[in-house]
Amino acid sequence: MKMTDLVGPVFFKMRNVIQDYAWGSVTSIQTLFGIENPQAKPQAEIWMGAHSNGCSEIEVADEPTLLSDFIATNPDAILGADTQIQFGELPYLFKVLAAEKALSIQVHPSKAQAEVGFAQEEQAGIAHNAGHRNYKDPNHKPELVFALTAYQAMNGFRDIADIVAQFEQLNIAQINGLVSALAGEQNEAGLRAFFQAMLSLDGEIKETAVNSLMAYANEQHDDALFALIVDLAEQYPGDIGLFVPLMLNVLTLQPGEAMFLDACTPHAYIKGTGLEIMANSDNVLRAGLTPKHMDVEELVANTLFVAKPADTLLMEPTVSEGGEHYAIPVPDFKFSVYKNVTSALTLHNTSAEILFAVDAPLTLAHENGESVTVGKGESVFVPAYANAYQVSGEGRFARAYN
Repeated sequence: MKMTDLVGPVFFKMRNVIQDYAWGSVTSIQTLFGIENPQAKPQAEIWMGAHSNGCSEIEVADEPTLLSDFIATNPDAILGADTQIQFGELPYLFKVLAAEKALSIQVHPSKAQAEVGFAQEEQAGIAHNAGHRNYKDPNHKPELVFALTAYQAMNGFRDIADIVAQFEQLNIAQINGLVSALAGEQNEAGLRAFFQAMLSLDGEIKETAVNSLMAYANEQHDDALFALIVDLAEQYPGDIGLFVPLMLNVLTLQPGEAMFLDACTPHAYIKGTGLEIMANSDNVLRAGLTPKHMDVEELVANTLFVAKPADTLLMEPTVSEGGEHYAIPVPDFKFSVYKNVTSALTLHNTSAEILFAVDAPLTLAHENGESVTVGKGESVFVPAYANAYQVSGEGRFARAYN
């Protein structure tokens, strides 16, 4: 008898939570996927996974069931024995992310840093929902984003000489001393000191510096970088994070392009819609463009102060077995995109998988006779015990697994 005979159905259509964060687009998800938005709320993220803050539902024996509860019934079979041993949960969260406004500039801790920080805050008795809590769980949060529309973002520090040049042209009296110090110490220690000092500006000095930045940006609004700062200032007036685009790489992914966001690397999503897959974590240390808590000291302790060359930001997939596969440097997740699979393609799985139909219906079939079709904007959960299944569809679909 086969494992599938013992365990049960192999395909589960998902009902996913749509998060209505204020920065989300009111129209993008509806336009791309036909998902209705009768209340015209911001539809920021569709969550596909078993995260407690927005767990997907499936049907089990005709009963609505949280995906996390289903996994708990037989984690070895559903997640795969190796995944259960290593992670003890579905180790990734898969999303559609639709940003109309910029998200906060942020850094995610490494796995080791998250474990230490979480344990310390647990010992200190800080409530998980406290506004000043930094660590919601003991996990890292590496991410990949795959653009569905033009997708503007910041990712990693510019070359230090470029940062110095950007700030020297501003000639702002309140920060010229900091800029001179960085110019004289163009290394990790110098960048750390400059970044921390800039984010720590407060009171009248901060206000005057930001006002001077905005006066310069408005004069230079024909320059794309300063036009971006002007736009961000309309969303986050007076925010110290308005200086950060002068420190980080700014890029726009075109549809079909992808990038990876490492732990300990400052980044921000500015505008656009894409698919995002990440480790199953909610740890965020903020560096600006936010009204939320900023712990600059902890942020700096979790940041690598090394330049990220602009020509290394985009990922190049390998093409094999009918799909485009992205090399992910962590074990928590893998990500692939398939296009125009008009002849049935067999996929083999040793872990739990989520398939998302991007722009056309997708049909899955199993040797046990089961089949399911999902429309664009819909997803299906496939347990590890399926072992293998066939897929076909005329558009693109994305595959999250580990």
